[in-house]
Parts: sequence; structure tokens; C-alpha cells
Amino acid sequence: MKSIVNQLNKAFESRVRLGIMSILLVNEQVSYNRLKELLGVTDGNLASHLKALEKLDYILVEKSFVDRKPHTTYNVSKLGRQSFKEHIDALENLLKGK
Repeated sequence: MKSIVNQLNKAFESRVRLGIMSILLVNEQVSYNRLKELLGVTDGNLASHLKALEKLDYILVEKSFVDRKPHTTYNVSKLGRQSFKEHIDALENLLKGK
């Protein structure tokens, strides 16, 4: 049981980061405002969690301008997809008692 717990990824312990990754895995690309709306978090809270995931290279950030306004979108990286899958697999094994 202890070895399974050690397989859990600390980066995904936060409900916000878990939510970000879940949303990004089922959508090709998601805007900052849409993430904020879906997760129901403040700008500062979302920004800090996104920055943490970006530092780990789990998400990719694309910044542009739409009608002269900044527009930021996110998608999951290959490393992020694999790391999140491993985390979910460890959770499933934990629940199954393997």
C-alpha cells in the first residue's frame, strides 16, 4: 500500500491542479477565462496553479491578442499527459487495494 501512495504525484494533490489537468485532457485547448469559469477560482489562485504546472512542463501556454486584448490558452503537454495518467493509475490501484 505504501508503494502505491509513493506513486502519487504531489503536483496533482490540489483540487485546482487536478481540475486543470482533467479539463485539459478532454479539450484540445482551453482559454484562461474558461478555466477560471469551470473551476470557480480567483485569478490569483488559478494563475499560481497554472504557473506551477507550467514549471513542471505539464502544460503548454499560448499567448496572443484577439481584438487587441490578451488571450491566453492552455493545453496539456506529452509529459503532462503521461504524468497525469500515472497519477490516475496509482489512485485506481490505491482504491482497488493493490
